[in-house]
Amino acid sequence: MGDSDEHGKQAAEPRRKDARRNKESLLDAAAAVFVISGVDAPVRDIAARAGVGVGTIYRHFPTRADLIIAVYRHQVEACAEAGPALLATSPTPYAALRQWIGLFVDFLVTKHGLAAVLQSGDAGFETLHAYFLDRLVPVCGQLLEAAAAAGEIRSGLEAYPLMRGVGNLCIGAEDDPRYDARRLVEVLVAGLRRPI
Repeated sequence: MGDSDEHGKQAAEPRRKDARRNKESLLDAAAAVFVISGVDAPVRDIAARAGVGVGTIYRHFPTRADLIIAVYRHQVEACAEAGPALLATSPTPYAALRQWIGLFVDFLVTKHGLAAVLQSGDAGFETLHAYFLDRLVPVCGQLLEAAAAAGEIRSGLEAYPLMRGVGNLCIGAEDDPRYDARRLVEVLVAGLRRPI
């Protein structure tokens, strides 16, 4: 490989990092707008929040479905990556589990209109639920196992039923301001503690 090839490779790397950062900024902006206005929010609102032109969004995400799928995947990845990070930095595995469940609740209750879109029959949405389970159930399982091994929670708890229970407690949170899903989930997670 010649010097010019090596130089071209080095120059391309920062551009790829910038492009990745820009795309992540767009996804974060879209997620924030979706929380406020739902998944049918005007693209111009997302562009304004991201500080880019509407054309930039369409260049990355040609259809609304592409944008919704990318936002969903981006947020699933953030939640999945948070589990090991919390386990490494929290004072106890149970503290990491509690924090992660809090992030999971935030993920669930801020999906205004997403559930209906995911059930719309659009082929692009069909694989998202499996992706969600494939990425998040093992993370929750790892946190449960660590907390059980530390003697902080009951042993034998499984990730999927816990996540399903948390999800069920979050239903209706966006429609009724008197309903505090986070508080009920805190009670559920406190109930995981090993009896003294």
